[in-house]
Amino acid sequence: MSASDVTIFWRPGCPYCSSLKGIVGKRGDKAQWRNIWEDPDAAAYVRSVNNGNEVVPTVVIDGTPHTNPNPMLVRAALGD
Repeated sequence: MSASDVTIFWRPGCPYCSSLKGIVGKRGDKAQWRNIWEDPDAAAYVRSVNNGNEVVPTVVIDGTPHTNPNPMLVRAALGD
């Protein structure tokens, strides 16, 4: 899996996003991080997969969105 296969939608001040970032550690550098407060297209995407809500983190792994996923799932997708 490459970096383009994992996209993490987040926003500043989100404790769940901070927790995810801490748990995935340096593996997180392989993902594309999109701040929904700075990227209107990212915010629109998150709303489209979360019934109109801006729920973060929303993580897309290999094309499949996961809302507030288990951090271990994200770590596994990012590999070593």
